[in-house]
Amino acid sequence: MIDYYSDRENGPVARTEDVITPAVWAAIVATVQGLINSGAFGQRFPDRCPDGQAVCGCDEAAFGAAVVGEIRGLEWPLQTTQRVEEGFSSQWEPFAPDTLLILDFVTFVHAMVAKPIQREYHKFLRHDHLVFDQAAGQEDFCETINRYFARNGLAFEMQPTGRVIRVLPPVIDLALRRTTFNTGERTLDVLLEEARTKFSDPNPLIRREALERLWDAWERLKSLENPSNKKNSVHLILSAVTAEPTLYARLNAEALELTSIGNDHLIRHYEVDQKPVIDADHIDYLFHRLFAMIQMMLRKKAT
Repeated sequence: MIDYYSDRENGPVARTEDVITPAVWAAIVATVQGLINSGAFGQRFPDRCPDGQAVCGCDEAAFGAAVVGEIRGLEWPLQTTQRVEEGFSSQWEPFAPDTLLILDFVTFVHAMVAKPIQREYHKFLRHDHLVFDQAAGQEDFCETINRYFARNGLAFEMQPTGRVIRVLPPVIDLALRRTTFNTGERTLDVLLEEARTKFSDPNPLIRREALERLWDAWERLKSLENPSNKKNSVHLILSAVTAEPTLYARLNAEALELTSIGNDHLIRHYEVDQKPVIDADHIDYLFHRLFAMIQMMLRKKAT
């Protein structure tokens, strides 16, 4: 990782952005083009020496065809600008595809890349014959992509496997990683674990599914102490949380409000008069709010 002076002086940029800008996309495209030029995709898409058929580079056309076939919506060559019409004139402006397409693309590149290593120099044709170290190539690519994400405040991170996950805010990230769901009720554990897994997904639609699972878990949790009387069950759970009357009243009001949010919006039910939760920031807020309540109730229930 490059040791930038600004990072040492000011600290890292907050990882809050979830849209990849044209500038970052252009950097990714430049990196991939550099890998093509170096022959880094030659293991999967080889350009072979006519004298003996050793691999001497990458077949760029074959690689591009694979990109188009695998990542629906991307064009080859990769576009970093687009023409914008304004009345009778037009101009080229920076362009980036949809963020999810870009994340799929970098995952694809990670699967295909390998570090080219010179085996021998072919003097007559003036090129190198190559062998490949896939693990080293993937590690280098992962480090580069994560550096782009981090320095541009993007809330994404590529794991060593090539899978891209979302970087969560530190408080909820720590809570999600440290919490072990062992409620004694199998279905509730499954719902909570599914919510945790989906909430780290870069796709906002998957994160919305995480919110749905968490609200399903909330409704199930409320009935644990008395399945036949949910109101009494909530009373028993909250009584275990606190015996202080004022705090109990506030937590009970919060429990009622959370239930109302789930019933009034398109989270648990799908009646026509319900209001959808679409904005990614709203999804994050509601998930954080409900998870904090569930986490506290489960901790106190376990003691």
